Amino acid sequence: MKKVIVILGQTATGKSAFAVKIAKKINGEIISADSRQVYKGLDIGTGKIARKEMRGIPHHLLDVINPKHKFTIAEYQKKAIYAIAEIVKKERVPIIVGGTGFYIDAITKGTVFPKVPPNPKLRKNISKLDGRQLLMLLQKLDKKRAQNIDIHNKVRLIRAIEIATALGKVPSLITKKPKYKFIKIGLFLPSNKLEKKIRLRVKKMFKKGLPKEIKKLKKSGVSGKRLKELGFEYFEPTEEKVIKETVKYAKRQMTWFKRDKEIKWFDASKPINLKLFL
Repeated sequence: MKKVIVILGQTATGKSAFAVKIAKKINGEIISADSRQVYKGLDIGTGKIARKEMRGIPHHLLDVINPKHKFTIAEYQKKAIYAIAEIVKKERVPIIVGGTGFYIDAITKGTVFPKVPPNPKLRKNISKLDGRQLLMLLQKLDKKRAQNIDIHNKVRLIRAIEIATALGKVPSLITKKPKYKFIKIGLFLPSNKLEKKIRLRVKKMFKKGLPKEIKKLKKSGVSGKRLKELGFEYFEPTEEKVIKETVKYAKRQMTWFKRDKEIKWFDASKPINLKLFL
């Protein structure tokens, strides 16, 4: 089986730079596994890697779609699997990099998603509800699915309600045996160091012009509701507000990753021997 390297972990742990280092050593190409970096124009606010930082390494699944439109997990999976196959065909090594656990699982676990088309009328009717109200609605339709869903992720809650409404319940996801050998590398930082890195990163975002980026997205027709769905809860962002939300998000990321026993964890604040991955 051909090997695929997966570099995952919380935000601000240095995954992108580490992936580029490995790619340089092993003739690799990088596939992003970030549910917000697939959108065009969300550069500063998502910490998207800059062209210069890529150091000539091809990067896939960045800037795929306009943020006005939704990009589903099934669409991501299809494009990511195609990218892996194309990289392997060139006799190069695919390196999946990101902090969106659902995206990573969709590739590495071979999840088969239910084919339920979007229901615009239902979405419109329930989109004004908050996370707790959506969870209560999902509990009535499917108690089991309601027990293990992220209450903070409105997009996923609405999709689960949509599927349960169409099928009577959210079916257990089927998995196909993967074609590749996935080597999962997790980067972590002790909580005090992680918070310090997040603070520095957010300050850098503001210097680069995060408020201007959000205003530009609004001017281009991205609604406030859509920005919230994309994780920009702060319409008039302040540094402290963004730091607080990012720390919360990092905790949710680790909760997801802790369930996967295949991940080998490395402290990103210490030197990591690249020979381990060659």
